[in-house]
Amino acid sequence: MKRRHFAALAAAALATPAVLAQERTMRILVGFPPGGSADVIARLLAEKMRATLGQNVIVDNKPGAAGRLVLAELKRAAPDGQTLVLSPSGAMVIAPWLYSNIGYDPIKDFTPVSRIVTFDFAVTAGPGAPAGDLKSVLAWMKANPGKANYATSGAGTVPHFAGLLLSNAAGVQLTHVAYRGGAPAAQDLIGGQIPLMVDTASETLEHHKAGKVRILAVTGEQRSRALPDVPTLKEQGINMTADAFFGLYGPPGMPADVTARIDRAVADAIRQPDVQEKIYGFGLVPNHAGPAELGATQLAHLRRWEAPIKNSGFKAE
Repeated sequence: MKRRHFAALAAAALATPAVLAQERTMRILVGFPPGGSADVIARLLAEKMRATLGQNVIVDNKPGAAGRLVLAELKRAAPDGQTLVLSPSGAMVIAPWLYSNIGYDPIKDFTPVSRIVTFDFAVTAGPGAPAGDLKSVLAWMKANPGKANYATSGAGTVPHFAGLLLSNAAGVQLTHVAYRGGAPAAQDLIGGQIPLMVDTASETLEHHKAGKVRILAVTGEQRSRALPDVPTLKEQGINMTADAFFGLYGPPGMPADVTARIDRAVADAIRQPDVQEKIYGFGLVPNHAGPAELGATQLAHLRRWEAPIKNSGFKAE
């Protein structure tokens, strides 16, 4: 009896790691509703990481405060790699300059894990703007200052300040009109209520293909794979660029080996052709980088946006 008892205990001990791996659930928190680009990317990763990590991986949508609420939750999470956040760069590099008490330090309070994608923005004209290229539209806005408005998916976002950079670089006073998301902004653009929109290409890409709006420029250094016929701002003589990224982050103090293990799973997921195809379909670029490069990219963007935001005089409520 004793021998059988000890044999059972030994078998249970050997099985424990595998059992625990199956029982544990990794959560990828997303601070936005289902259906948006952050949610879609998180679900693509979760699906692939389940097999690579040998454990359950779920996406937990917790919308609120443009992604800042889930970062506050992540800051308090155990550093065991079971709670992560997929965050757009705005919450890490724009928000810290807008709020006097944001509740987290973007550098000290998180562990960078993986950069997932990079992307730039599209400058899109609707039927409320005259026909022609971007320079023609901007010249019309300069001559009609009461109509020189541009829409974005929200105040205090990267597109908000990208529009201000465009305004300065083009020498045209543009007025920002903030919407509660890209979809309602795009609908007003299509309806002619607002002439111009600056936001991610994914918000207007299908409408552009359908001929309802016209994407006149992209804000990156290079043309977008999703819009090969659309020139950059620089190609049109406007010396300005703006880009952003999505990063995967863990709580502060996450061990290096845990971070590396998750990053390897992410890299493996992003290399897969079906994942790349879906990401490109959103007007984004699959562009993996590990913890060190994500941290360096974040710091560079944080420094880059400091002056434009402070010079704008904009303060979040």
